[in-house]
Amino acid sequence: MKKEIKLTTYSAILSVVNLLAFNVPFLLFAWRNADSTFLVICLALLLLPLNFFACYLVCYLLRRIGRVLVALCHCISAICTYYVISYKTMMDASMLSNFFNTRPEEALPFITFPFVACVIILGILPMIWIIGAKVNYGTWKRFGASIGASLGISLLIILCNINQTLWIGKHDTELGGLVMPWSYIVNTARIAGQHASANREETPLPDATILNDEKRAVVLVIGESARKANCSLYGYGRETNPLLSQVEDLHVLNAVSNATYTTAGVKSILEYKASDELFEILPNYLYRHGVKVQWRTTNWGEPPIHGPEYLKREDLAAMYEGVDDRYDGVLLAGLRETIEGSPEDKVLIILHTSTSHGPAYCNRYPSEFEIYTPVCDNVEQAAKAPQELINAYDNTMVYTDFLLNSIIDTLKGITDRSCAMLYISDHGESLGENNLYMHGVPVKVAPKEQYEIPCFLWLTPGYREVKQPELIDQHWVYSSVLDLLDVDSPVLDPEKDLFVH
Repeated sequence: MKKEIKLTTYSAILSVVNLLAFNVPFLLFAWRNADSTFLVICLALLLLPLNFFACYLVCYLLRRIGRVLVALCHCISAICTYYVISYKTMMDASMLSNFFNTRPEEALPFITFPFVACVIILGILPMIWIIGAKVNYGTWKRFGASIGASLGISLLIILCNINQTLWIGKHDTELGGLVMPWSYIVNTARIAGQHASANREETPLPDATILNDEKRAVVLVIGESARKANCSLYGYGRETNPLLSQVEDLHVLNAVSNATYTTAGVKSILEYKASDELFEILPNYLYRHGVKVQWRTTNWGEPPIHGPEYLKREDLAAMYEGVDDRYDGVLLAGLRETIEGSPEDKVLIILHTSTSHGPAYCNRYPSEFEIYTPVCDNVEQAAKAPQELINAYDNTMVYTDFLLNSIIDTLKGITDRSCAMLYISDHGESLGENNLYMHGVPVKVAPKEQYEIPCFLWLTPGYREVKQPELIDQHWVYSSVLDLLDVDSPVLDPEKDLFVH
């Protein structure tokens, strides 16, 4: 570090290190999917001048600040590469959106010894050299020559592969989510733009009309990371729905999610149609029209809730003495009293759960629901003990079964209202199939485990006649809940309503 080094040499070293340390998953993907070895070699060679260009430009123009930024990128690349390798994921917009919306208590299970070791060895130690090295920045003439040469070489490599544009277009999502550091830089910028757009005011929907004064109550349960494949009601070999399987008149629906990560999945459940625009979401729309709406959550990632009562786990624990707020059972506290005590004719209670949230599935349920054993503590242990991971996940499904059955029992005890419970998950989950774990793979390339989700419906006898659609998606929820609450609206789509008119 005491010996002076030219900026060209400094940038070249970091470019090579970046390629070898952080872009092996990118190159392996290209190797497995490309028809030409020449293309893979060219992709590797292309990263060298591009990363050289970025490093040289930032360091020359910003000097010490630029080197700090390069060092930070190096450390972030180490973190991202660890998760790409460990969880077989990609740093695309959906995964980064998950990261930015993750709360500290949810992030703790991800901080393991291998993670810390990787960050120290590949991130922090190189950062010391990146920031501390004595760099000779050279002249403007050398700057122009170095920048020009790196861009020229990059352009030449691109022109040599101009006939591969169709292949690049076919795999652009995967390539863009694996290449470091461009994946998280570009996609963070995209998320910032989306966040700014989403924070604007909702676009109001046309006014609705409540058709009558009949007393109705709907409990909408938004599941977390629940997948259809592990529900015995859909044919899974283990009895993960022992209670719901005994419920008379329970409707089991084939459903798919419109996204594979929480924020987009919950938005799809609450919006009346697929749109990049933020239209008035279901709870806000119904609250504006005089419906009693209460949002209860142990999770995160929902669009802005305006007006309805918003209760987190700690709020419910403070309201109801003796409630264990470590698990999703807290969401059921005082549920019957809330419905029966409401002066409004129409009541909507939304429960946003976190029951099957990874990576530590074993922390999501009380000990009495640990039916399948042994269990592993974290997804990272799955390679050595895949069945233990499945055991832990299946226990979360058994706990979900208990919660949903408890809601139904509560609603059965309410005699002055017609009641309904609708459960649908935000997305599915991978448990090692194709060496994939958790969720967040873009929908167009995601395995079915990440988008085939459970959906259950229970109604007070005689409340509504239910259709039997072959397949629904999350956008059926909006119109179906409007129908259940006798709300007539121009946005109610009969084609996406679960009930016969």
